[in-house]
Amino acid sequence: MALLTDTKARSIKPGGAPLAHGAVAGLTLHPSANNKGQGKWVLRYVSPVTKKRRNAGLGPYPDVGLADAAKQARAMREQIAQGQDPLEVRASDATKPHLPVLSEAAYMVHKELTPGWKNAKHAQQWINTVTEYALPLLGAIPLDQIQPRHIADVLRPIWLEKPETAGRVKQRLHAVMAWGWAHGYCQSNPVDVVGHLLPLQPGKTVRTQHQPAMPWQAVPAFVTTQLHALHGFEVTRQALMFLILAASRSGEVRFMTWDEVDMKAAVWTLPAERMKAKQIHRVPLSNQAVAILKQQHGLHDTLVFPSVRDRAPLSDMTLTALLRRVEAVSDVAGRTATAHGFRSSFRDWCSEKGYSRDLAERALAHTVQNKVEAAYHRTDLLEQRRPLMQAWADFVMAAK
Repeated sequence: MALLTDTKARSIKPGGAPLAHGAVAGLTLHPSANNKGQGKWVLRYVSPVTKKRRNAGLGPYPDVGLADAAKQARAMREQIAQGQDPLEVRASDATKPHLPVLSEAAYMVHKELTPGWKNAKHAQQWINTVTEYALPLLGAIPLDQIQPRHIADVLRPIWLEKPETAGRVKQRLHAVMAWGWAHGYCQSNPVDVVGHLLPLQPGKTVRTQHQPAMPWQAVPAFVTTQLHALHGFEVTRQALMFLILAASRSGEVRFMTWDEVDMKAAVWTLPAERMKAKQIHRVPLSNQAVAILKQQHGLHDTLVFPSVRDRAPLSDMTLTALLRRVEAVSDVAGRTATAHGFRSSFRDWCSEKGYSRDLAERALAHTVQNKVEAAYHRTDLLEQRRPLMQAWADFVMAAK
């Protein structure tokens, strides 16, 4: 039997005889009642269940082309060979509830949880964490197909290097999968046993003491020979450079906005809700830090360091990836220096250069643990910290 061509199919006349496809037994194109060149695909077969002849529609032509019609018909013929009636299978599939993939479930859970959060920032952080770390790998997988190994694949890259973040990701994935289990979309929660597939995390005290940090003596050479020699990562490089000069946390810099900056006074004021201690923090800006801000001006209306790709805040992984790319040396054998570790570099430099503990701790926005001592802290010593931050910047840029 000759194969049906598009030329012949497009010439089919209303009310005319059906045209055999030719590639699959029983597949024919039935003409439209009104329009020339249009029709409907039909596969005629004998049901292996009822032993009766049946006609299965495969869609309209030309919306469903010759190749697609043949593909559908072959799949149905395979079902028939296996003793299944294609129309019965189709009816059964139509009555099944939609099984959400992980990305759909995550956004539904986030929507349900949001009204319970007092702080909108926390709500946004919840979904941002899942979006950044889990959805690129698992977003398109239906809930009933997600196994512990899939969860482990998400957590493994950050399990030891960023244990707190890994903990948050694990907790949020557990909430999503628990929601799926409660709704009958999966039979278990794979997050419950994922710990058996991952190495043991060190205790929090050990993690704090051994956060990979670059020795303070190595910072100038790193900045001037490695960081400045980098090309193609301009915004990320500038953000990391500013982070080092301001001795700030990664999130403080990545989410930095222009309305927080007073260029005339050379002061960066972080609102309480963006600070770990939930207190306003002012950073006196060195000449070098101001120069970076001037270079960034005009790139984005709100963000100082916008992502080039989507104009959103840079991700923490972006800074980490840059440090890994240049193999930034650290004081922990076999590990790359982290962005947060430059705060330790700054603190060690302060001690070595004889700066007071009070100035150094205030520069890092550390809270005073002693309640009696904290009661006497009436000023943030902004102007006293200004020479400190300028001296640090001069040291960092000394080898340039």
